[in-house]
Amino acid sequence: MTTSLTRGRPPLLKVVRPQHSAEGGQGRVALLFLIPTLVGFAAFYVYPSIRGVWLSTTDWNLLSEPGFVGADNYAELATDPLFWRALLLTVYNTALNLVGQLSLALLLAALMHRLTKSVVLRATLLLPWLVPNVSTALLWLWLLDANLGFVNQLLDAAGLPTHGFFNAPGEAMPSVAAVTTWASVGYVALLLYAGMLQIPGSVYEAAAMDGAGEVRTFFRITLPLLRPVLALVLVVSVIGCFQVFDAIAVTTKGGPINATKVIYYYIYQEAFTHFRMGYASAMALSLVVILGALTYLQMRIMRASSSDLG
Repeated sequence: MTTSLTRGRPPLLKVVRPQHSAEGGQGRVALLFLIPTLVGFAAFYVYPSIRGVWLSTTDWNLLSEPGFVGADNYAELATDPLFWRALLLTVYNTALNLVGQLSLALLLAALMHRLTKSVVLRATLLLPWLVPNVSTALLWLWLLDANLGFVNQLLDAAGLPTHGFFNAPGEAMPSVAAVTTWASVGYVALLLYAGMLQIPGSVYEAAAMDGAGEVRTFFRITLPLLRPVLALVLVVSVIGCFQVFDAIAVTTKGGPINATKVIYYYIYQEAFTHFRMGYASAMALSLVVILGALTYLQMRIMRASSSDLG
């Protein structure tokens, strides 16, 4: 009976209500979580950068209103011998750090990769990097003190001449580089070690079957396949070395005789000692351009975007 009553009626249409796509909802939620980060980025990175560009074209001295001077600061920068000396000293410090850090870090990473995978050892290597830079600089300032330092006491006890590590113009910069290398080499070694773990073990097995020794395997297999990680480490290390300030401020304060007045310390002095904030901003902006160009060259030369494992 039910069938006869409903046979002539049109079928009921199901009403489909429009729903928001899941992707759109997720995008709004993601944007909601990103808002605090974007606000912080705009407040602490974008705005100071724009203001720094503006200040580099002024004669602001922190005490009066900035006056527009155009490109005068950059013209003075081009003929400032102290700026170019500071830049050369920064390059010298970077070269010392790169040689020390990469050599020791590659050695430590290779030893961990081929001999031991101890978590305790990896944590121990990371400890110097976790210590604040100021504390590290103070520690080594006391250890290398010309009169009471533990290192000079050991040299004197062994009948060797003592050294004024931070007081001699020829030894000050290598001493600062040694301190920063000691603090960073563990972190760099762990980055390289993580890269080595990505190399398939079958590659090493094939090399061993061909009779390749450890040294030959390292230079013919490990280093070439480690190129993307090496490029990353090189870029990060160069930027970090150009930004060295803590160790200089604590140990040598740019001396002796400006032997360690690197570019960051020179910018600091011009800004907060001589109150030439406009000139310091011009130097800082020039340093950004230099680091950007160096980073681009390193990434292109090292072919960081490609891997031989692919």
